[in-house]
Amino acid sequence: MSNLSRERATLLDLIATKSFRLGDFTLASGAKSDYYIDCRVTTLDAEGGRLSGLVLAEMIREVAPDAEAVGGLTMGADPLVSNTASASAWWKLEHPEAGVVHGFLVRKQEKAHGTGRRIEGFVREGASVVVVDDVCTTGGSTIMAIEAVRAAGMKVAAVLCLVDRQQGGDENIERAVPEAKFVSVFTADDVRTAHVKLFPKK
Repeated sequence: MSNLSRERATLLDLIATKSFRLGDFTLASGAKSDYYIDCRVTTLDAEGGRLSGLVLAEMIREVAPDAEAVGGLTMGADPLVSNTASASAWWKLEHPEAGVVHGFLVRKQEKAHGTGRRIEGFVREGASVVVVDDVCTTGGSTIMAIEAVRAAGMKVAAVLCLVDRQQGGDENIERAVPEAKFVSVFTADDVRTAHVKLFPKK
């Protein structure tokens, strides 16, 4: 098993342990669900943060090697952005020829004070970027970030999601940005299966 495969497997177990809950929940989309995945519990964890950054940075090198930055809608994407940008910098220390990806965060709406910016961090017209999100259900928050990125004059090279709930979000995102590849690290089924294995009913 490669190092990345081990890291993915460990990250999946962390999400299944820390972020997955069974019960009755109302999602951000308004839909009802018998389970909930709060990836921030994992991505803000020291080890979960390290692993999520390593895995996403590797995926960006594979699907969008020319990307200059990674970002997404606050606040689900916030730790992923920071973790991934840091992981790319550590990678460059060992591989000087490699590039790095900087980070940016997209507000749900423009600030009414200060600079009034919608995007904080890296912004450069014409830049190729990757949009990330922690959980994708309908894709609404991801599409909101994509629209802000385009409005800033940047190009979306790929869209990465940590966990895809497989409820049509991937198709909605692909329609919104057909030129970009949508890739998820895990599906909700992956997480649920791992959770059941780790915590079997007695």
